[in-house]
Amino acid sequence: MGGDWIRPYAPGTGRWIVIIWEAAALGLLTWATIRQFDLAGHAVRAVAGMLAAVWVVGAWRIVEHGVYLSSHGVLIRGLVRSRTMRWPEVAGVHLHEATHRVGPWTIQSGLTVLLERVGGGTVNTELWAQGIDFHSRPTVFRAVYHEIRNRHLAARHR
Repeated sequence: MGGDWIRPYAPGTGRWIVIIWEAAALGLLTWATIRQFDLAGHAVRAVAGMLAAVWVVGAWRIVEHGVYLSSHGVLIRGLVRSRTMRWPEVAGVHLHEATHRVGPWTIQSGLTVLLERVGGGTVNTELWAQGIDFHSRPTVFRAVYHEIRNRHLAARHR
């Protein structure tokens, strides 16, 4: 697949809040580690450098997290792994009302976009109407869903 991937939406400001929150949490962890183990000198620099590197990698993954489209398929970049599906592998694009069970209770968690595989099963796109990118922008969520669906339909008709 080529390098013509585009994310059909601008990331929400919530991503930057998460990145700042994580920086503060890792800063606190660094301080607590140094105090707990009474570190000094090179050990302080090693712990601080290691946790700073973890933050940089995590922040980059948060910035790049999302769904990317091309004429060839869909690329889903998660926090830990990425997955690419060519359009011929996608049987359909659907909205799904996600629910979670907690004991006897069912908790509605909002709409998500699922890709139906040709061989059966579904793939979660990680697009969630209540997520940090779309929580205050429901029309953007719907527009992204329609863009994915339209690209899939266009690919099927080629």
